[in-house]
Amino acid sequence: MEKATFGAGCFWGVESEFQKLRDITKTTVGYMGGNFENPTYEDVCTDKTGHVEVVQIEYDPLKINYEKLLDVFWNVHDPTQKNRQGPDVGTQYKSVIFYHNEKQKKLAEESKKKLEKSKKYNKPIATEIIQAKTFYPAEEYHQSYFKKHGMTGCHI
Repeated sequence: MEKATFGAGCFWGVESEFQKLRDITKTTVGYMGGNFENPTYEDVCTDKTGHVEVVQIEYDPLKINYEKLLDVFWNVHDPTQKNRQGPDVGTQYKSVIFYHNEKQKKLAEESKKKLEKSKKYNKPIATEIIQAKTFYPAEEYHQSYFKKHGMTGCHI
């Protein structure tokens, strides 16, 4: 199994989109990238911890490749937005790919360049590509939020 970690706005909607992929083993929403140990949702919402709301995906690379995960990431949000997605504003909502190894880093950088060259957006791509740090799972009530509440998704 391998892990992939993405920040693309509110983690509820992002997780919901990745859960639609049949070959994903597991998704967990949480926080990554900050300088505050064991953050809670309330801590992260202060916009002072440096953490981003992320979805960490466990997958079998023999069943689904990282490139497919990148495709979902790019298409599930507006990567030109800096520290916001839709109505959600703050550094916890930034567009970011946290890579877990050099292969992921290379593929993420290549996919970002390809998107920039495509001219799909009139503004520059704001997505950051950063080495993965400690992942802190979010509180249980955030996990699979839409499934638990019979919802299909949000504004993404």
